[in-house]
Amino acid sequence: MMESFWRVLLLQDHNTRVVMAGACLFGAAAGLAGTFLLLRKRSLLGDTLGHATLPGITLAFLLAETFGISPRSFLWLALGATISGVAGMGAVLLIRKTSRLKDDAALAIVLSVFFGAGIAMLSAIQQLPGGQAAGLERLIYGNPASMTSGDAWFVLLASLLVAGVCGFLFKEFTLLCFDEAYALTAGWPVRPLDALLMGLVVLVTIVGLQTVGILLVVALLVIPPAAARFWSDDLRAMALVAATAGALSSLVGVVASALLPGLPTGALIVLSAALFFGVSLLIGKKRGLVIRLLLEREAGRRLRREHVLRAIFECAEDGQPVVTLEEVLAKRPWKKNELRSEIGQLADDGLLTTEPSGTSFQLNGRGDSEARRLVRNHRLWEIYLLTHADVAPARVDRDADLIEHVLDQRLVDELEDLLDEKARERLVPGNPEKKLP
Repeated sequence: MMESFWRVLLLQDHNTRVVMAGACLFGAAAGLAGTFLLLRKRSLLGDTLGHATLPGITLAFLLAETFGISPRSFLWLALGATISGVAGMGAVLLIRKTSRLKDDAALAIVLSVFFGAGIAMLSAIQQLPGGQAAGLERLIYGNPASMTSGDAWFVLLASLLVAGVCGFLFKEFTLLCFDEAYALTAGWPVRPLDALLMGLVVLVTIVGLQTVGILLVVALLVIPPAAARFWSDDLRAMALVAATAGALSSLVGVVASALLPGLPTGALIVLSAALFFGVSLLIGKKRGLVIRLLLEREAGRRLRREHVLRAIFECAEDGQPVVTLEEVLAKRPWKKNELRSEIGQLADDGLLTTEPSGTSFQLNGRGDSEARRLVRNHRLWEIYLLTHADVAPARVDRDADLIEHVLDQRLVDELEDLLDEKARERLVPGNPEKKLP
């Protein structure tokens, strides 16, 4: 096993080099084109196009046998798949334009009808005297091991074309994905751009037939971009991660298939992509579950800290600067042990000075400054809600709690301008709740 592993990893066999190069190039192209497809919310289109190619493949197979052409020529079968895929895409556009059906219904109709026609023609091929569908199975289920140098060159050229078009029209595709209405009103050729993007998806689908097959080609168009979404909010970075994920998924799948000959390469490539998606789902730095959990915990600690500081300031504002634990407990329904722990943490951070008994404390310079900022933001927002948003007085404190923690300086300045003057005259406005009847 180890000898086979190093033999595959070091690319000692010509066939391994060809298959690995073709599969990785396809994976990168699929991830790149799939990024825009995902953002356009047309992920099902890849599945539809994959299934729509089957009638073209079977028809090309029949014509090849009729005219004496090799029926197992990938380029010939790819030509038939391209024509059928374009026809499927045209059918989707026609249904959307001439009916009130939504995209999902149009895609489902075309997918089922075209695939049904392909299955019927495939059954007819199997019943012909001397007809063999073995040459078609590699395109239905995927068989990159049968890839030749010519096939690899075709994949290379197609992948370079996809990458070149996406790079050259990156700005236009970005606008198309995020604000199609604005692009249309600004005079951009939205329909030609959309048709070009769909054409790239058709090309990637054709390229992927031999690698992962008709049934699984959509996986490489959707899974790598979906995984990349967990790592970045920047579209350029997302496209790069998606292309890398697609290439790595193909690489891992090919290596696993070489070491485990009994398992299909296409399925292993898709499973590798699913593994990458699972890892991204867990630890992706933008939306991963672990990162979100850590951020939520940190946000919860910060909110508790700010509420305690605000409560201490309000207690000191009403009386002596030294505040007792019981006075702070009366402000909110805290548990006593949790409040003691939070007070201790504030003291360790240098925001509070505690008395020897540990039951009374007061804000020091840093703590007082931070507490004043928090109370000021809270009361500015309360005043705004009372005077401009017509919020019921009984709800104003709770509603202010929801927004005060995310007020930046720009929003504070806008509140001051809106509320006029008096907010600028004093560091902390008076408590508006005390003025209510």
